Amino acid sequence: MYEVQYLDLVLTEKSVSLFEKNQYILNVDSRSNKTKIKNWIELFFNVKVIGVNSYRPPQKKEKRGNIKQIMKHRMHYKRMIITLKPGYSIPLFPSK
Repeated sequence: MYEVQYLDLVLTEKSVSLFEKNQYILNVDSRSNKTKIKNWIELFFNVKVIGVNSYRPPQKKEKRGNIKQIMKHRMHYKRMIITLKPGYSIPLFPSK
């Protein structure tokens, strides 16, 4: 129904501190948009989403060869910050 490429849940110091605010950071495919992500999250995790914010991480620089050629490497994913309604949560580790 929804073609969303969910890559992974981001676990950094910043993302863990956002768990207290009921916000989660996900890496998704760069072709996905906010409405697709919101609908997919609500269906897959059975939660209510209040807001979705997205951004692209900064480009990484690569050095090639002996000559100082710096090439920029574009990131092929977006980061989405998902805000959930109070009382809902996304399980970080699946239970057996």
